[in-house]
Amino acid sequence: MVELDQVVRARRSIRLFHPDKSVPRSHVIEALELARRAPSHSNTQPWHLVLASGAARERLVTALLSESRIREPAIPRLPAEFESLKYELGAQLYESLGIARDDVEGRRKAVRLNWRFYNAPLAGIVCMPRNLHHVDSLGVGMFLQTLVLGLTARGLGTCVQLLIAGFPEIVHETLHISHRYEILCGLAIGYPVEDFPANNLDVPRKPIEHTVVFLDR
Repeated sequence: MVELDQVVRARRSIRLFHPDKSVPRSHVIEALELARRAPSHSNTQPWHLVLASGAARERLVTALLSESRIREPAIPRLPAEFESLKYELGAQLYESLGIARDDVEGRRKAVRLNWRFYNAPLAGIVCMPRNLHHVDSLGVGMFLQTLVLGLTARGLGTCVQLLIAGFPEIVHETLHISHRYEILCGLAIGYPVEDFPANNLDVPRKPIEHTVVFLDR
């Protein structure tokens, strides 16, 4: 196994996968065995993950694409103080793809790829019981991060996708997910297209001193 530091630094949000390279179930199970050890409030283990491949995945992709042509996804708007970070990431992403700011069709194609889980052959839906609270979502997040790192260590790429949760009723209906679960996000899993520019972005992070306070007295 690769050292943890190397795995964390190697992880990227992958935005194009090889659709014809199937994901070994054994790799996924191994990563899930690690992820289920994630901490959670009162050991509630609040995560619920649905993994769709083959016909189930295609059914979901078709439904999402169809709905996206009718209306916009219901995604919470970021507060003004965080919007600049979203725009900076978008500019970096589109520039890597050679899509100009005024290229409406180019941007539309990029978004459609999102609904296809970036061609990943394995599509994940991350859920949490509705009767739990925001504190329990921390446990889901730690499960998801551990899973993503476990998959990275096994040579697989991932992308956590908030946009997929924008049509929760479509996801519930298409994959027969009980409404007792809230849809939190999607997770694309597969083998990255190595030379795709957007797969090799070095996305900046805030300096530690901007986000952490040490108190000694």
